Amino acid sequence: MADYAAPELLADTAWLAEHLNDPNVRVIEMTQDSAPFAEGHIPGAVVSPDWQIKGSENTRLVAPPDEAKAWFESVGIGDDTLVIGYDRARNRDAARLWWVLTYYGHTNVKVLNGGWKKWAAEGRPTEMDDAAAPAGSSTFTPKPANHEIESTVDKLKAAIGQDDTLIWDIRGAVEYTGEVDRGNSHSGHVPGAVNLEWVNLVNGDDTFKSADDLAELLAPLGCTYEKTIHIY
Repeated sequence: MADYAAPELLADTAWLAEHLNDPNVRVIEMTQDSAPFAEGHIPGAVVSPDWQIKGSENTRLVAPPDEAKAWFESVGIGDDTLVIGYDRARNRDAARLWWVLTYYGHTNVKVLNGGWKKWAAEGRPTEMDDAAAPAGSSTFTPKPANHEIESTVDKLKAAIGQDDTLIWDIRGAVEYTGEVDRGNSHSGHVPGAVNLEWVNLVNGDDTFKSADDLAELLAPLGCTYEKTIHIY
């Protein structure tokens, strides 16, 4: 983990294997399809109620505090819980769990580096039982939203053309160019945005690329520590 700029945000598979039975650790599988979870998952893991933790009234935005509280408590996440998120989608959905928890002030959360793919490839233990959290077992208190890690349409519009800012489109190239609109009313990209699909940030075993590798990959985009980065 020494190759990463912020290793404290990640959990190694070997570390998790040693801490599966810690009473304060909660492992969450983030997924769109619960069928693979039922066929085998990390022991003690709970499957997510949904994969993006978005609001019921505005499905484009993060769940409001009351809905986020209910979501987290339903999977056994309390104020003192160390949360380990993993997925089968190259860390995409587990990163979303990290982001929403951090957004609501719960920073005791890590992404399992390599997710299910690395865990299974290493022959680590699995189970098929549903480890659902007991009702009422945890209390999650959402803190005021951390808007410092959030971009909005207004922030994005204000960032266009600013030298100290980079707008990064992490979608596929055909979406960036407008060849594919995925049913949206507009196609193409935000003016001035650069493009590099998010899948390029992970290795073949689904671990994140090292800090040096990422720096080499992102430098041609103009992505540096000195700039504010808006990602969509």
